Amino acid sequence: MEPDERPAAAEGGVAAYTIRSIRADEWPAAKELRLAALQDPVAHLAFLETYERAVEQPDSFWRERAAGAAEGVKDRQQVVAEAPDGRWAGSVVVLVEEAGSEGAFGGVNLVRQGHLVAVYVRPGERGRGLAERLFAYAVEWAREVAGVERVRLFVDERNGRAEAFYRRFGFVPTGESAPVPGDPGARELEFVLVGN
Repeated sequence: MEPDERPAAAEGGVAAYTIRSIRADEWPAAKELRLAALQDPVAHLAFLETYERAVEQPDSFWRERAAGAAEGVKDRQQVVAEAPDGRWAGSVVVLVEEAGSEGAFGGVNLVRQGHLVAVYVRPGERGRGLAERLFAYAVEWAREVAGVERVRLFVDERNGRAEAFYRRFGFVPTGESAPVPGDPGARELEFVLVGN
């Protein structure tokens, strides 16, 4: 899939950002962005990993992680928003879940679907349209390249900011939920994309 060349509606030079899949050799940038995401004030609501655990991982872990989600991989894709200076401003990962396989939080997947995870945009870049461009590219990749029938995600019920964005983009709650790993008193709510 080619980088997104469509102009963004937001102002402030967002159209100059390139939305694209990562390359395997870009693991240092993928590592830096992930560690930044894990230091976000709502990281405990958005990610199932901690900064303390991630920062201890060896470079081989980050190399393997990037290679497993790089361009050309058919079951997983990491999409980034790259600034004109080369700095990554945000990212989302698409996981392809096969029909009949075990779901992310248990159960069995009824259809081949894309599951959006690891959503992050740097604080200084938020509200400018980058998240919309990342999601549009990720959904297009999931449908056109991976051939999924459905696109979903989960959001912690306490993460209102993320939920509001997902709703604006066209995701709606399915009514399904699962306990948050490590915090059974909280729920992860399933949302599915309609339209688009």
